Amino acid sequence: MSVSSPAPASTAPGAPAPTQAELLDFVRRVAADDELIASLPLDPEGRTWVRLAGPGGSEAWLIGWPPGTGTGWHDHAESVGAFVTAAGELKENALAARLPTDGWKTLELTDGVDRERRLPAGKGRAFGRHHVHEVLNESSDRHAVSVHAYFPPLPRIRRYSRSGQVLRLEEVERPEDWQ
Repeated sequence: MSVSSPAPASTAPGAPAPTQAELLDFVRRVAADDELIASLPLDPEGRTWVRLAGPGGSEAWLIGWPPGTGTGWHDHAESVGAFVTAAGELKENALAARLPTDGWKTLELTDGVDRERRLPAGKGRAFGRHHVHEVLNESSDRHAVSVHAYFPPLPRIRRYSRSGQVLRLEEVERPEDWQ
């Protein structure tokens, strides 16, 4: 289930793109808006989301996570981004490795590339282009809510499967697939 609000305005010609720090500041401020966070409809089975107007033409989302849900391994292609947990707790598993951007289907990961972060309410992070991660709500009984922002607006999301140290590109989604 999704709920959508008006799309953000595009970046004005010549305006500087928002930085990772500016995106992180934005998602922190939005996550602190208790009224907005409480207004997100929560579904017991599937994630819910509302599109928000982000700074400088960025794409932003308020996302509700039912217990036991996650994104699966993915990246945001050429976009930089930030997210903050507004309610509950999320876990992020990420790869601390620069992956090839295109032209591969299967990749053998080296030891030591895995990173895990626990992100309780109020905690978040910014990330650069081609950041591969998965985000999970591991709670068995509590929803989590988070705020995300990306610039440029997501041109695509690449989805991966992972088995041990093997990462496989499974699918490439474009904006029309999730809007």
